[in-house]
Amino acid sequence: MPFRTVLANLSNRGRIAIAGAVLVIVVVGFLLLRLASAPSYTTLLTGIDPAQTGKATAALDTRGIPYELQNNGTALAVEKGQTAQARIALATAGITGSSQQRGFELLDRQGLGTSNFQQQVTYQRALEGELARTIQQVQGISGAQVNLVLPDKEAQLFSSNTNPATAAVLLSGAAPLDPSQVRGIAQLVANSVQGLKLDKVTITDGTGQLLWPTSSPGSAGGTDGALLAKQAAESQYDVQTASNLNAMLVRTLGPNKAQVQVNADLNANQATQDQLRYGRRIVPLTQRTDNETLRGTGIAPGGAAGTGTNNPPTYAQTGTGNSNYRHSTRDQTNGVDKTVTHTTIAPGQINSQSVSVLVDSSVPAASIPQLRAAVANAVGINARRGDRLSIGQVAFARPPVAVTASPVSKIGNYAKYVLLGLAALAFLIFVTRQLRKRERESLAGEPTWLREIEAPRTLAELERIEEPVPTAVLPLRSPEHPARMQVEELVERDPDRVAQQVRAWMQED
Repeated sequence: MPFRTVLANLSNRGRIAIAGAVLVIVVVGFLLLRLASAPSYTTLLTGIDPAQTGKATAALDTRGIPYELQNNGTALAVEKGQTAQARIALATAGITGSSQQRGFELLDRQGLGTSNFQQQVTYQRALEGELARTIQQVQGISGAQVNLVLPDKEAQLFSSNTNPATAAVLLSGAAPLDPSQVRGIAQLVANSVQGLKLDKVTITDGTGQLLWPTSSPGSAGGTDGALLAKQAAESQYDVQTASNLNAMLVRTLGPNKAQVQVNADLNANQATQDQLRYGRRIVPLTQRTDNETLRGTGIAPGGAAGTGTNNPPTYAQTGTGNSNYRHSTRDQTNGVDKTVTHTTIAPGQINSQSVSVLVDSSVPAASIPQLRAAVANAVGINARRGDRLSIGQVAFARPPVAVTASPVSKIGNYAKYVLLGLAALAFLIFVTRQLRKRERESLAGEPTWLREIEAPRTLAELERIEEPVPTAVLPLRSPEHPARMQVEELVERDPDRVAQQVRAWMQED
């Protein structure tokens, strides 16, 4: 049956339903086609310096290559079909990312006629590339460049006063690093180069600020390095302490009920302390006694002058009195208990700290003293040291909740479109089946061509009322039988439908 005939036999409600289904199919098809035809991007460069992002996008715009910025402007993605053209455009503009740095693969292209100088330069470039790629894997670093100065091995054979190996590292687009991370990078570079000492490594960030060495005698950056270490230690202590206090208040008061800010003054200087203590008990270690005694009879002085009387024992006999000489000495060395304590004071001692707590007005005022005591004990407030704690109660602002589209919601939107398409397809199948069912019912009951007869009747009624008339008596186009004429015209025009109706009549018998 033609679609026009089916549409003519439908009611207004059926026509509206078909029109709505067709409209839904068209909309869903358009959305699916748009999603399927959306460009697919692939990451071309990562670790780009944000200062070169404008130069990279300008180079792609000149060639007419669509692009997409990722990872806060440090990564560049282009369409999959234009990757080669994008690489050529960026290489022409002199822009290379971290993925373009070469390491030891440079040694694979060595020729037979390469000189020793060329081999040394190639090895140095390969070592610099490997170190740069290794440093870029550290969290918080998006780009790195390493420059090495290696001593000449041939010159070392003839001269003992050769310059040592040095290294300079430039970190671009790096987040604030802890002193331990900077020291780890310096240690990594020093251990990767033969003959390179740790104090010969220099690390600088993108702003030109010296990160390593932090403190060295005679170094211009020693004071700045110590100041940076102090600031980093204080910042880390403030953040960690405030985080712990906020977590405690969230568990007790609920979310968005309190906010804590900590500001501490730490002593970042490393010092040593020596302490000497003596005990009260005396222990003799050595003792010495010396006694001397002399006894004799004296002879009166006199005698003849001359050498004979002056030589012993003559002069010793000239005394007139007796002698009794005694001499005694005693020497004792005492020992005392002694304790020597050598202490190294690590940096990080708290000189003073200030803690500020803001509480929402919805928190009962009766609980403020308990909160003050809990915060003071948790952070270790010491009034003698100069610590301060303040708690205020204000009405917190209620920021509007920003609804962000998550990947799950995007998948849900796509699934919604697919479900709409399936629902429209199921609706079309259902409508088609209903139309076919109605068509079969109309053919079995009262067909359209039968309505053209003035008095539609069944075959039994026609046999009972009308008597059969011989075909020879009735003319072919007799005006006395208009129904017969209409039937004959219908048979000539659409014999298949007439045959179908006749079969239906036969089934009724």
